[in-house]
Amino acid sequence: MFLEINSENPDDRLIQQVVQKLQKGGIIIYPTDTVYALGCNLMDKRAIEKLAKLKGLKPKKANFSLMCYDLSTLSDYTKYIDRPTYKILNKNLPGPFTFILNASSKIPKLFDSNKKTVGIRIPDNEIVRKIVERLGNPLVTTSIHDDDEIIEYTTDPYAINENWEGKVDIIIDGGYGRNEPSTVVDCSDDDIEIVRQGIGELLY
Repeated sequence: MFLEINSENPDDRLIQQVVQKLQKGGIIIYPTDTVYALGCNLMDKRAIEKLAKLKGLKPKKANFSLMCYDLSTLSDYTKYIDRPTYKILNKNLPGPFTFILNASSKIPKLFDSNKKTVGIRIPDNEIVRKIVERLGNPLVTTSIHDDDEIIEYTTDPYAINENWEGKVDIIIDGGYGRNEPSTVVDCSDDDIEIVRQGIGELLY
């Protein structure tokens, strides 16, 4: 299914349609503030397995991130965040960043793995944030591109639809995506380290 959703003022009925599909174990492709992404419901293990299969990965080995609505949900999925780190998160989110944080005990259970860290995204995109808010928990997410390959089909929703139709349940057209990935920032240690410089310029 190909759904056009206005990124400035997302239609509640369309958002609810997407949420219902996620609650039934569906996989979606949706816009972020960087490239388009694949996502599923964090609370559905079968959906996570299906998502991993689409990326050609084993669920235990997959390096998925969590797409969150805001900072208030982080304490459910991460260990204690100290004040300096929280300040950096607060300054830069919502925005085009993936922050690597120490995972709470919930994460290994949800992913059936021994993950010690988890990537967190809070994008500056109303469509996905409304989906996550209505769903009531984060999405498991991964970019549709390969790590070193961002080409037209990852930014043009019509090209994405041609490539992914029939492989996922819903493809959301929220306009053209960006052609740069998020900046990945590792906050799991005492020293904050930029692992990958993407579109986001980190504010300290």
